[in-house]
Amino acid sequence: MIIRVQKLGQGLCKMNHNRVFRRAISYSRPQFMAMTESDLNHNVINASYAVRGPILDRANELQEQLDSRPGSLPFNKIVPCNIGNPQALGQQPMSFNREVLAMVMCPSLIETAASNFAPDAVARAKKYMEALKPATGCGAYTNSQGIAAVREEVCDFIERRDGYEASSSNVFITDGASMGVKLLMQTFMRSPSVGHRDGILCPIPQYPLYSALTTLSEASLVPYYLDEDNGWGLDVDALVSQLDVAAKDGISVRGLVVINPGNPTGQTLAEDNMAAVVQFCADRGIVLMADEVYQENIWRADRPFVSFKKVARDMGFEDKEDSPLKLVSFHSVSKGFMGECGMRGGYFELFGMPPMVSAQIYKLASICLCSNTIGQLMTGLMVNPPRGDDVSAKAYEEERSATLASLKLRSKQLHSTLVALEGVTCNASDGSMYAFPKLSLPTAFCAEAEAAGVAPDFLYCMRLLEATGIVVVPGSGFGQVDGSWHFRTTFLPPESDMAEVGDRLTTFHSALMDSYR
Repeated sequence: MIIRVQKLGQGLCKMNHNRVFRRAISYSRPQFMAMTESDLNHNVINASYAVRGPILDRANELQEQLDSRPGSLPFNKIVPCNIGNPQALGQQPMSFNREVLAMVMCPSLIETAASNFAPDAVARAKKYMEALKPATGCGAYTNSQGIAAVREEVCDFIERRDGYEASSSNVFITDGASMGVKLLMQTFMRSPSVGHRDGILCPIPQYPLYSALTTLSEASLVPYYLDEDNGWGLDVDALVSQLDVAAKDGISVRGLVVINPGNPTGQTLAEDNMAAVVQFCADRGIVLMADEVYQENIWRADRPFVSFKKVARDMGFEDKEDSPLKLVSFHSVSKGFMGECGMRGGYFELFGMPPMVSAQIYKLASICLCSNTIGQLMTGLMVNPPRGDDVSAKAYEEERSATLASLKLRSKQLHSTLVALEGVTCNASDGSMYAFPKLSLPTAFCAEAEAAGVAPDFLYCMRLLEATGIVVVPGSGFGQVDGSWHFRTTFLPPESDMAEVGDRLTTFHSALMDSYR
């Protein structure tokens, strides 16, 4: 009897609770339906990424118009020069790499591959399949730090490149270099909620990944300006000055970003300049973040790529946890002669970091389980290409050399076009795949932009797009000296299209300047 009363009471309570719960749902439903920006993370709202923004959105609209109404625009195709995405503009993938991935993706091909693929490609596919065991292929999770065999290949590459040893325990394979930068920023930038005001020294102009991640981390971007009049040089005195300014503002600078070769500016650094940067970071306990993803893209014969790690080791710094130098170096499969942006592969190497730091980075990487396996294997293929007596070595080198030679030629073609434009100056690209020309725009044009509430270089890029179909990015999205205007463009269109791109740009620019005289 008591049990029945208890059950009845529980039932009545449950009924009353359900009525209250239903009322709560009905009252709160409009609140959840009316989602606005104020309901979102303000750091996400405030973050921006210029290379994919309103200009690209408009380009997509124009592409849809071309698809639905051919001939309705003054051009017949969109030319995306806004982002370093080589294969989107026709660059061909390396044959050896695709053969290996084909076999790893479809292991049954290995059994019949002898007649279809080069024997060293078959051997590499078997090596990677062995590394992925006990899984049946690339569809299973890997170690959060990356496939051990690939990390060893990265170490061998670093040792060949620099002449100094590397440890696989310091290498993390990531979904492109961008994810590696994000991991490091999340680790090093402390929360302002516990009283910290952390910042990061970043070049201006900069690749907007860094400003966006700084915003997301609720940190402060501390700018140091590259010297455009001196080939976008890096002045260490400017670093010291900006560090002092940050200290006066109560900002604790945790890291220094150096992009070499430069993005968007295309400069390469001299070794003595790099050594001064290394010493600056070591003396002040600042983590040096070396973005070296364009290390294959070198167009200046008298200044080959040298890594910051090599410079540091040449200076006598050792990879020990008590080293005064803390260095992180990033590389990616997206650029260079590979252009495998969609594969999302890359790595970073830690130098001088205590094991405790590595453990925390590993924990953070583990939250996402692992980077994608195809990107990991592509990273291995990038750092360990066919060479020496390998069957595919000759064909691989021919493909590599042809791609790099073409990129170098196109960089010169574009530079010649830009410097011939009225009111435009532009440093030649020493490396990377970009040019960052400076625009001297008519006063009336600038006033028109101001009245429209946009930067003059934004208005220039939008009008260029709508008149020619060429997509470039306004310099205001990368940062620039106040009162100066630029745009960033790649030189990735195929050689067969470069003349037409130059003609379209020249015609547009001349007409614009004439209309404001």
